[in-house]
Amino acid sequence: MSLPMIDPAPAGLSPARRQVLARRVRLLVAATIAYNVVEAVVAITAGTLASSTALVGFGLDSVIEVSSAAAVAWQFAGRDPESRERVTLRIIAVSFFALAAYVTVESTRALLGGAEAEHSSVGLVLAALSLAIMPGLSYAQRRAGRELGSRSAVADSKQTLLCTYLSAVLLVGLGFNSLFGWSWADPVAALVIAAVAVKEGREAWRGDACCTPGPGPAGPATSSRTTDCAGGC
Repeated sequence: MSLPMIDPAPAGLSPARRQVLARRVRLLVAATIAYNVVEAVVAITAGTLASSTALVGFGLDSVIEVSSAAAVAWQFAGRDPESRERVTLRIIAVSFFALAAYVTVESTRALLGGAEAEHSSVGLVLAALSLAIMPGLSYAQRRAGRELGSRSAVADSKQTLLCTYLSAVLLVGLGFNSLFGWSWADPVAALVIAAVAVKEGREAWRGDACCTPGPGPAGPATSSRTTDCAGGC
């Protein structure tokens, strides 16, 4: 039996509060899009110059994150966001799969004898900057999405959180390559990015945006709520 794409509104959540949360989601999505457009341009340019598969993959993840955020913006721009939920989740899932496919092919090519990645100071700074910025954006959107009961908003916040993990992986890969000349660390880091993208894509496709609100033990008439979280959320 399939689950509804948006859970019933929490008890005590007034229409005015729903409007506030929807507006907050739109603002956070706009901020995410703006940052990731800049991040994508810088990462792809720097990655191409340094022959870094991981850095290019990171830039493409930023492009995909823009498409994911844009899908959520499209959803909440309509009069009935609930009716657009399933399509939005599908767009997010496909974007994850597209990233995984590209990064896997390019990483395999690099490991089998492609061009070795060079040092990239720009890439190191960008990874560190994203590692500092992305967690805050993800937390704010996830919190609003949970309260609103929007699976797509939570799924998009997971895409933003993925950027944090990828920033850490990228920083390690680029760092090892720069410090020790381990050029293989770059495509290996990219393969980690691909594996995580596949996992998140599968969850988005199934609608398993974890930690959306569910009725509390006292039933729907009470304001007490619990979270319906999958393991590891």
